[in-house]
Amino acid sequence: MSDDATTTNRPATIGQALDYCSARLQDSAACFGHGTDNPWDEAVQLVLAVADLPLDADDGVLPHPLDAAAWARIESLLEQRIEDHVPLPYLLGRAWFAGLQFACDPRAIIPRSPIAELVLNDFQPWYSGPPLRRVLDLCCGGGCIGLAVAHYYPDVEVDLVDIDAAALQLARENAAALGLASRVNVIESDLFAALAGRRYDLIVSNPPYVDREDLAALPAEYLHEPALALGSGSDGLDLTRRLLAAAADHLEETGLLVVEVGNSWPALEQAYPKVAFTWLEFEHGGHGVFALSARELQDYDASWRG
Repeated sequence: MSDDATTTNRPATIGQALDYCSARLQDSAACFGHGTDNPWDEAVQLVLAVADLPLDADDGVLPHPLDAAAWARIESLLEQRIEDHVPLPYLLGRAWFAGLQFACDPRAIIPRSPIAELVLNDFQPWYSGPPLRRVLDLCCGGGCIGLAVAHYYPDVEVDLVDIDAAALQLARENAAALGLASRVNVIESDLFAALAGRRYDLIVSNPPYVDREDLAALPAEYLHEPALALGSGSDGLDLTRRLLAAAADHLEETGLLVVEVGNSWPALEQAYPKVAFTWLEFEHGGHGVFALSARELQDYDASWRG
């Protein structure tokens, strides 16, 4: 997309607004990483959202007129984005994950996990068991992973589990908005504490995994997210260690565990040198996601408990 810059006091078209917002973001100290990774894509999300246009709109929208009220809204959000470093999804109140729109606010971290790609690809070739029947989204936050599974797998029952009651309320709201409330169970639990006797074909988790050093150095945008959902001890693995020690007890024999640990993946390999983690690769970017089968979890039992 491109368009001639406006010569009036304000951008008068979608294209002019995009050019203006992109330039302002480019010249700012804003950090990108909550759904976009560059100023242009951030400008596109901002302008098209306020203009109530689809994110995949083509260049045909560039000449569309932008009224004064829409521009005032864009300018206000842009100032908050640049001056207060508020992530754009919080400003818009919505985020996109696996092709679905979710309500998004500071009750939970902003959806951005590469696990979305796994959902859209049937968790292949990693899951090799029978058709999925029960799936657990552990540390679910606003519920994006588990709700995406429920949406794309209509025969699957999904448990959404988190320790944070506020995040779970957002997950309930998202479930209702997507018409999935009858097919998901929202459970407040410290990891598996409230899940006694429950077993799953697939456990997916994006737990807190930021280590102490990285947490102290995070850009200002991340400070708007709940700290409970980010940090996990000195090496970022406090939650992951507990998860690994208990996961096998909640997986079917042919089950699979998928966990995101992000930049803490070297620390995980160092902590468990005898474990051959399967690190997944993603076509659209992302790293630090591993998969282990139920059998592997059992075989490495001494590592988790030792």
